[in-house]
Amino acid sequence: MNKLLTALALLATVALQAQVVKTDTSDLTFTGTRISPYSIDYDSTGHFSLSGYIDAYYAYYSDTALSSGYQKFPTAAPRSNQFGLNIAQLSAKYQSRRFRGLATFFFGDTPYSAWSPNFNMIQEAHLGFRIVSKLWLDAGFFRTHIGLESIQPRENIAMSFATTTYFEPYYMSGAKLTWEHSEKLLLQLNAFNGFNNFVDNNENKAIGVSATYSPNDKVNITFSTLLSDESDNNFPRDQMRLYNNLIGVFQTKHVTIGLEMNYGVQQNSVLTDTTAMASIFSSLLAAKFRITPEWGIYGRGEFYSDPNEILTGPVINENHQLVGLDIVGGTIGIEYKPIPNSYFRIEGRVLQTQGTDEHIFYLSNNPSNTRYEFITGIGVWF
Repeated sequence: MNKLLTALALLATVALQAQVVKTDTSDLTFTGTRISPYSIDYDSTGHFSLSGYIDAYYAYYSDTALSSGYQKFPTAAPRSNQFGLNIAQLSAKYQSRRFRGLATFFFGDTPYSAWSPNFNMIQEAHLGFRIVSKLWLDAGFFRTHIGLESIQPRENIAMSFATTTYFEPYYMSGAKLTWEHSEKLLLQLNAFNGFNNFVDNNENKAIGVSATYSPNDKVNITFSTLLSDESDNNFPRDQMRLYNNLIGVFQTKHVTIGLEMNYGVQQNSVLTDTTAMASIFSSLLAAKFRITPEWGIYGRGEFYSDPNEILTGPVINENHQLVGLDIVGGTIGIEYKPIPNSYFRIEGRVLQTQGTDEHIFYLSNNPSNTRYEFITGIGVWF
């Protein structure tokens, strides 16, 4: 009986202590396995919102599809002569004075054709807090901040993606330190697992800086640079890569113009001399003219040169030779917006490789340096 009374007294003491701890709901230490898990405190000043976005397409390509069923350089509308769904996504956002977070999950062709093989359905998931006034620290999975075009067609002028966009990083995992100096100037320090991955492929991290300057509400200029080494740990030589990206956007009520230029170098990467420095250059110019609030026309020119396959990986012609990639392209299209948060686009595009040995496409089953594209897409967000 004495043992039973002692045990009951001990349980009463523990219960009393648990009640004392329960009053401090800001400290969740050892609370994960409580019988009643509903005493978590929240910031009453925060705002939570849900949003969605859907994009569907039909596309036709003159080139033969790869064994995967996708076209070369697949991102948006990757299947030929088919109706498809690029993206169906749902986002949850939390914002308060001192804390913020965003998570977006998406489905469709784009996550399979262009996204990470790890955590395939996560487009982004990151959270952060304000350290001091105007200085934020965010960490998690991010959509890229490099490049003029986004993974979401609604944020771009065209439905298709420029070649330079395809070979830029789409997604990154890591941390960002952002100083919001003013409405005109924003500076950022970045540390990521790598150039274009969620899960690191080696022990080296990518570091970078970014700056955005907006002198007025019509002009925005952004510069980003990223230093990384994407070679495997057992690779005999370091392959440090420095990638630089410059973007300029001019926008009025009727006109939108975007210009992007990229220049990168990488150690020990020339195909014919693995001890020499290789380089890459690319650019694009895109413009849209809004005729009325509902109707607009747009065009885009693009150039991409990566002769030593720094970013493209092995590009092989009909003779199974490594040829690098030098390509130009042009896109024209028309857009109709039934409601402001929607679009219907019809566009045509031509891609043409420049090297005499760069027959990487097939036209009527014959090796070719040209590909023709037709894409129509419809999207809405809410």
